[in-house]
Amino acid sequence: MKKSIQFSYETPYFLSHEPTGKEQEVWIVLHGYGQLAEFFIRKFLPHASENRLFIAPEGTNHSYLKDFQGRVGANWMTSYQRETAIANNYRYLNQMMEEVLSAFEQVPRFHLLGFSQGAATATRWASQWEGSLDSLILWGGGFAHDLVLEVAKEKFASTEVILVHGLEDELITEESKKRQEELILELGKPINLLTFSGGHEIDPKTIERIINQGF
Repeated sequence: MKKSIQFSYETPYFLSHEPTGKEQEVWIVLHGYGQLAEFFIRKFLPHASENRLFIAPEGTNHSYLKDFQGRVGANWMTSYQRETAIANNYRYLNQMMEEVLSAFEQVPRFHLLGFSQGAATATRWASQWEGSLDSLILWGGGFAHDLVLEVAKEKFASTEVILVHGLEDELITEESKKRQEELILELGKPINLLTFSGGHEIDPKTIERIINQGF
């Protein structure tokens, strides 16, 4: 016999600075498999300002990256208890955003960037979040394959979507490209594609182009 229980759970998230409520842009950045938000957010700190806030949540599943000691990484889910992990992510991210936005009198512009596993997590969460996105950047990953397409199509109707990947990214296969193309076709969404010379990584110059210059 299997039962489940919900209980209060404490987990960290990281910010570029203490929100003043006057920021005009809020960027939510979701790390990839085996990363930690504390280090992931550092890739974006050069672009933080009094008008631009970065928030890096951390996946609630943790494990050693090798053997039984040493470096620890986080992930958003595994195949074990997958649906429970997705539901937990929703509750966590929704409550985090509610807490952060309590400081704001006016709703800022929202940008969501998901890297690798964080890309699929970003699309799942954003499709059910009550807020709306100005842009959605999927880096080294793509739309979750289990999205409710009709819901996602409506949710992202006015959102600029940018796909980013390195030309030497070993995790972007022809099969994964084809699956994403099929999903994008079903969503009926125009997509901007950016590539850079590199692998499965965050490229600083491309980040600068997206954040400071727009696509």
